[in-house]
Order: sequence, then C-alpha cells, then structure tokens
Amino acid sequence: MRILDHLIRTIRSAANHNAEAQAAPACILWPDHDRQWQSAMPALQAAMPELFVLGTYDPAARTGPAIWLRCVLAGMIDELDLPPDKPPIFYLPGVSRQDLRAVESCPPAIKPLAELQYRGVIWSQVNAKDWTILALLMSKQGGLGLDVAQDNETRKAMQMALTHLLDEEVALLRGKHLDAETFNTLLTGDPIRDLLTWLDQGDGYRQAHTPEEWSAFVALCKTQLAFDPANEGELAGAAKLAAGAGPWRTVWERYCEAPRRYPRVPALLRRCVMPPAELFSDTGTHGGWPQWNEEQEGHLRHALQSLATVPAHVARERIADLEQQHGARRHLVWAVLGEAPLASALEYLAVTAEVTRNALAAGSAQEVAAAYVTSGWRADDALLRALAAVSLPDDVAAVTVALRVVYLPWAEQAARYLQQQVAGTAYPGGTLDSAPALPYAKGDCVLFVDGLRLDVARRLADRLSGLGYTVEEALHWAALPSVTATAKPAVTPVRKQIAGGDASADFQPQVAESGQPLQGGQPLKKLLGDAGWPVLDGTDTGNGTGQAWCEIGNIDREGHDRGVKLARHLDELLEEIELRVSQLLIAGWQRVQIVTDHGWLLFPGGLPKHDLPAVLTENKWGRCAAIK
Repeated sequence: MRILDHLIRTIRSAANHNAEAQAAPACILWPDHDRQWQSAMPALQAAMPELFVLGTYDPAARTGPAIWLRCVLAGMIDELDLPPDKPPIFYLPGVSRQDLRAVESCPPAIKPLAELQYRGVIWSQVNAKDWTILALLMSKQGGLGLDVAQDNETRKAMQMALTHLLDEEVALLRGKHLDAETFNTLLTGDPIRDLLTWLDQGDGYRQAHTPEEWSAFVALCKTQLAFDPANEGELAGAAKLAAGAGPWRTVWERYCEAPRRYPRVPALLRRCVMPPAELFSDTGTHGGWPQWNEEQEGHLRHALQSLATVPAHVARERIADLEQQHGARRHLVWAVLGEAPLASALEYLAVTAEVTRNALAAGSAQEVAAAYVTSGWRADDALLRALAAVSLPDDVAAVTVALRVVYLPWAEQAARYLQQQVAGTAYPGGTLDSAPALPYAKGDCVLFVDGLRLDVARRLADRLSGLGYTVEEALHWAALPSVTATAKPAVTPVRKQIAGGDASADFQPQVAESGQPLQGGQPLKKLLGDAGWPVLDGTDTGNGTGQAWCEIGNIDREGHDRGVKLARHLDELLEEIELRVSQLLIAGWQRVQIVTDHGWLLFPGGLPKHDLPAVLTENKWGRCAAIK
C-alpha cells in the first residue's frame, strides 16, 4: 500500500458513522492552514472524484470559491458527476480548524463554509488538530506510525518531496528512521528506478526527458547493466528483468520492492517468450515470469477442486502436500500484486487442515470449550482468512471445496457432541440466576460489539496490543438462545432487571418489573440510564468519569448483508472498533470493556439444515426453537 492509498482511505473514513444513530455527514472539510498538502492536490483529485479545492474559480480543476463549493454540495453544478456513495470533500488551503470555529469572526472568503462544520465533519486528528504531513507519517491514531525525525530540515524535506513521498510503499518505510536525507533522496536521480520507469512507460519515458537526459540514461544502462535500451528495446529489457541474472538481480529486487509503481511491467513480461518450464522448474528458475505463476495457479485450482471426491483425512494430506509445492509462491512479487490468490489462501487452508485433525468431540462440555479456546479457534480464523484471500468465482469455488471437505465434518461433529453433552447434564452457561455477572466497575466504559466471536476478538486484541494498549481476555458462555435479542441483554449491567420466557416472541426478553419487551432498544437504554449507565451514541465519548455503555461494529448484521464477502471486509470493521476504543481511552476512561453477545458460523454454500415442525415447538425462529 502506498502512502497515497493510506491518505485517501483515511480522509474518506472521516465520513464513517453509525447509521442507526447518526445521519450521514453532508461533506468532509479538510483545513490546511500551512498549505502543506497543496502540491498533492493533482494526484489526489485524480484518485478522488469527490475532492474539491477552495480557490480561484476553475471548474475544470474542481476549484472554486466558497459559494461555488456550496453549490457543489447542493448538486447545482450540472457538469459535475459526483460519486453517489461518497460525500464531497472540500480542501481548504490557508484555512485552519479554528478559522471555521470562530463563526462570527470568520473571514468573508470562507464564511459560506462555516456552517458546514455542523452538517459535515472535519477531517482531523483524534486530538482535534489539523493533519500535517508529519502527523500522518508518525501518528499511531489514524496515521502510519512511522519513525520520523522532527527537526526543521526533515520537515522542509518532506514538504518538498511530498509528491514523490505519496508514491512510496508504506511497507518499505517501516522499521527505518526517516530523516531529511531520506526525503531528499526521493528527489534525486536513480538509474535503476529510471530503468524500471522506462520499462513501464516505454516511449512515454523518452518523450518526457530531454535528449541529454535520455543519452545519460542509455549510457548508464550500458555501463552498469550491459544493456542498450535504444537498440535492444523494451522486450529485451523485460526478459532480462524476469531472468534476474547478474546485475539484473538488483533491478529485479528493486522492482519487487514496489511493483505497483510500475503497473505495466507485468503486461510487458507477458509479451516476452518465457523459457520452457521443466520438471524441476520452481520459483528460483521461473519466479520472475507471470505466465509461470498463472500456470501454477491453474494447477492448484484443479488440485483443490479434485478434493471434492476424497475423504477428509486424505484431503488434509493433499493440502499439506500442496502447501509444500506452492507455498513458496507467496514470496513472489505476483502474490504482492494479488495474482497468486490461491497460493495465499493455501496458507490458511493448511492451517485449517492441521487444526481439524484433532476432533472437538471428547470430554465434558467444559473440556470441549477449553480445546476450542486453546487451538480449535484457529480453524475458524483460518477459514475466514482463506476466504478473504480469493475473490474470483472459480477461486472461491476451489477454496470452498477444500473447506467443505476438511472443516465442515469437524464443525458438525463438534456441534453434535456438544449437544449430547449438554442434553445429558445442563448448559454450562447457567441461567440468569446462576451465571456470574460480568465484573463491571467505576471508570469502565463498556463497548458492545454484536457478533465479536472468539477468533475475531483475538484479531482485534492483536490490533489493540499493537497500539500499546494492555489487553486482557475473559471467556464466558453465551446466553441461550445465542441470538442478539436474548444474549445482548445478558451481558449488560442491568441483566437482573430483565426477564424472559421460552414463549417470548422472537426470544425477546422483557423488563422484569413492567413486562415491556426490549424490542427497539429504547427500553434497554432507559434501564441502563436509570441504573447510572449513560448510553454514548455515535461518536460521543462522555467525560471519562463514572461508567457508560456504548455500541459499535455490528458484525452480525454485516454477515447477513455481505455473506461470504464479510471475510474480506472484516478488518475494516475492526479498524472502526479500534478507533472507537482509542477515542474512549483518550477521553479519560480508565478501562474499556469490550463485550459481545454470541458467535456465528460463516460457510460458503451454506450449512446443514433441518426443518423442525412447528407443532413440536413452544416458540420457533429461523435459527433456534424452544421444544415443548
């Protein structure tokens, strides 16, 4: 990911909101008092059709005065084609957040925009300061968390090198100390980068340089690489690049460091004649050729699809063998470019196969739970990651076949065994009277996340630990039935004031004293408020004292809406939760307790289903029933 990509994503994320509690912001305001970002506007506007700049009237450049920007927001500019799913972004060079706040003394040039701070949202740091280049690079709260010197020379250098800096890959900057020399280097000539740029742009590169610059480039290639771009041409250069022999090894390594900077190189390599693959060809001999990688992806796809006809234990062995054959391709540049999705998914299929060798069908219910907490959860985590790695229908189908063979029997066996154990004793989670209440305390802000199952919670814990927070885990059985209507009230501080019965419609509990159903959420909010637990809606963080309840990130609903595609969007949901936790802790809360109601199963192609006659039930819903 380039810094430019992160910047775009961060700006757009300012519009994130809780649709159940907030209206969507009308626009995003981007104040920049020191005009630090102004030189990057052409690149940003090329990638963001919703980005407009405050300035001299120039509709073709999406630039205009404040009143024109108001017209853009009102949809009164016919020649503009705004994205329907993104609010407009107004970049305000020379304007600070404080300028907008002071409505009465607001400069006339921006006064028409001052009101938009209330209908829209200001893109700013967690501490409410404007985003600077240094803040974006250094901040761990929405920034990149890089190690950057803070002296004046470094600040000046990064400002001058901004357009080059935005094109840098973030991964290449991590672990390095970035100083003035780092940013100045971005402005100097680099013969290997020039060669790769020439391969990427072809004649366009030569036309963009003076005859003297072109001659110097050719001379450097001759002396350093024994290659004449003028006479041998792009295809010869591409073939040498893929072979990576001699001095070209350095060129290939540089290409692999930032392949997205040269998007046309793969197509150029495909126009070359690849050396024939032999029996012992591998990543060392043919790893530079996208054609070979595509062939290997095809072989892997066929091998995964063939697992449909073999038993689970055979499939697990074959997946392990396939991992030995194809795992090395994950280290090729083609995997970085997303052209080896099956090799990427195979890493997690191998984990799923290994974990599911051990059945969760022995011992008591508590022992089954302990085995799942220790290792079984990794199968669910790996399943999601395998699905997230693929997007094309044929690839999804191949991964699905492998998962159905090794995961589904394991999960079904575990479920049936747990049912048998519970039927012979009692549900380990207890009842309203016997189950221990969660240990809430003064200074706690409880953050409820719908459907934060164990593997996803641990993924979130890793993210929060990476920010330097101390994370503790406490495990509890979900309330029965494990649906939001029942299980969410069970984790609230007011659960003793709630009652429910098997005949309750949709298993919806009621206020114990009045019998009022909790449906709609307002009765539960009132119970919480009356008990001294104010509910923080939207982005409200409270004052950090006492105790409070808030909610974010409905993973359950996202799963119903997106289906299997949830796997590819899960990290986006966790990023929102991570930001909310940071906001609450910055606001002064001593501890944020993240709680959830239930887990879930997500499986392509569906899960086994049995229809239960209504005559046998006291109450029946889509996923649960109370038997008479």
